[in-house]
Amino acid sequence: MRAAPTILHLDMDAFYASVEQASKPSLRGKAVIVGGLGPRGVVATASYEARRFGVHSAMPTAQARRLCPNGAYLIPRFRLYQAVSEVVMGLLRELSPLVEPLSLDEAFVDLEAGGTAFDAKSARETGERLRADIRAATGLSGSVGLAGSKMLAKVASEEAKPAGLLLIEPGTERELLAPMSVRTLPGVGPVTGEHLRRAGITTVGELAEAGEDELVRMVGRSHGVGLYRMALGLDDRPVVAERDAKSVSVEDTFDVDLHDRVRIRTEVQRLADRCVQRLRGSGHSGRTIVLKVRRYDFSTLTRSETLRGPTDDPAVVREAAARLLEAVDTTGGVRLLGVGVTGLADYTQEDLFAQSMAAEAEAVAEGAAAEPGGVPEKGEPGGPGGPAEAAEPGGPTGEPEPAPERRWAAGSDVLHAVYGPGWVQGSGVGRVTVRFEQPGSPPGRVRTFRVDDPELEPSDPLPLVGQAGADTP
Repeated sequence: MRAAPTILHLDMDAFYASVEQASKPSLRGKAVIVGGLGPRGVVATASYEARRFGVHSAMPTAQARRLCPNGAYLIPRFRLYQAVSEVVMGLLRELSPLVEPLSLDEAFVDLEAGGTAFDAKSARETGERLRADIRAATGLSGSVGLAGSKMLAKVASEEAKPAGLLLIEPGTERELLAPMSVRTLPGVGPVTGEHLRRAGITTVGELAEAGEDELVRMVGRSHGVGLYRMALGLDDRPVVAERDAKSVSVEDTFDVDLHDRVRIRTEVQRLADRCVQRLRGSGHSGRTIVLKVRRYDFSTLTRSETLRGPTDDPAVVREAAARLLEAVDTTGGVRLLGVGVTGLADYTQEDLFAQSMAAEAEAVAEGAAAEPGGVPEKGEPGGPGGPAEAAEPGGPTGEPEPAPERRWAAGSDVLHAVYGPGWVQGSGVGRVTVRFEQPGSPPGRVRTFRVDDPELEPSDPLPLVGQAGADTP
């Protein structure tokens, strides 16, 4: 515990939903829900307007639609969220070299290490300046907590929401914490909270009064000791600038259970490629490949294979994931698949490329001319239906194959040759509805097009600030 409140915790307010409201002027002040839009989708973030209806993160999207049927339901745009996060984290690093990011929208900062605060007055000034700088740079609001420890700084930022600042003066911790729910403390989830409630403990003050011995008896030594220290406001953890990644993974939940073994293998290969992209993006390689399979009955299986050394070769990861899949029974159907890499390192062991070459040689031996990155897809040179097989143009009967219908997800960015930038409000029955507006513009007009309109194309997100546009046509 420090004698001055020089540990800062920043938590951006309803981050994903706030970014969407900032980039889509017609949604400002409206209920916005970001997450998976399919039957098995889950809410990632809900705006404060949506939270008034009882919608919250981790809630099934189907349930959210029942609670808030008139809300705007949008897919996440992680590339934009990452870009905004980098701006925010850059502002934090201007305050101190000790910045500990917890996620895209949350971080601890040691102000004392950066020489930007040594007492309550300077800490408050720094916090207020940070909030103003974030607003100017991104157009978004963040909540700031200041205290003498990480735990209390996080509690303070939560109490300051939305768009506020709370400073906890050293010496006032117990008085502030006492009336709060035990669920306020880190690590006290629904199960522990219910266990404590049955024992008559619902507030942090009651937790402190119970004493360490009683808490150890109730929840075990390690958890009990930790709970008692937190109830007293004690936390000596330092702000750590670099948090080593332990794993990289991707997963997909499918709207309809997959039964076709070929389709399941294809999805695993696709997830392996996405996982390697994320792995390379973080500058790591890894030794252990992990496959996750959630079956029709919600049972979840994980299988792993450890290589001789770290790799970031997509062919190696695909091959290992495929081998792991062979050991899993998917007869009843699969609702979720995931591929991950653990045992991360910041280098690659060169001899593992031999495994990739062996995989390609095996594909060639089976009659497919493998290319770097995998076996050619249908219709590609050397692939099934490609020139190597001298196939007739089009499908098996020689007739031209119809082009697949273009899909437009709600919330995605588009650009029209005439009307300019906009975003998809919805699509169906061969039509797509677009609202033409951008950050800084007034709410825009809505127009509907055929899904295959040649003048309408997917687009990259526009920056939230510095892109004020004129009125849309």
